[in-house]
Amino acid sequence: MHSAPRALCPHVEWAVAGVLGTRVSLDWIRQPAAPGTWRSEFSWQGRPGTASQLASALRGWHLLRFEVTSEPRTGAEGERYSCTPDLGIFHAVTGVHGDILIPEDRLRAALVRSQHDESDLAADIARLLGKPWDDELEPFRHAGEGAPVRWLHQVV
Repeated sequence: MHSAPRALCPHVEWAVAGVLGTRVSLDWIRQPAAPGTWRSEFSWQGRPGTASQLASALRGWHLLRFEVTSEPRTGAEGERYSCTPDLGIFHAVTGVHGDILIPEDRLRAALVRSQHDESDLAADIARLLGKPWDDELEPFRHAGEGAPVRWLHQVV
């Protein structure tokens, strides 16, 4: 959870607990990127599909910024959900190395749009990769001093 108003923090815990089927108590700290909001990080384990259930449970509150990730496993690709108040929710399937896997039909549609209505192919691909969400969430990913953080590294 990158940012949540204090009043929603217990509701976030209840929503996560409802999906995971166990009591959840998150350690909340102030979010310096958005004064008046709080952040928390939570690792979980569950069956395939749990990430989508968590994202669905949280997406109804339009004041939250969050990401939910599920690591790939045998028989199931990974997933990443990103959500911001302005952009809504983004979903991507991820491979074993963390790469976003874009279905070929979505790439073909972007190509067709760029040929027929002169849309910007680079902007369409950036959106398919979740760049607008990454741009908006990046300042929120850096927690306050001393907070537990899982740093994401770009691999080229």
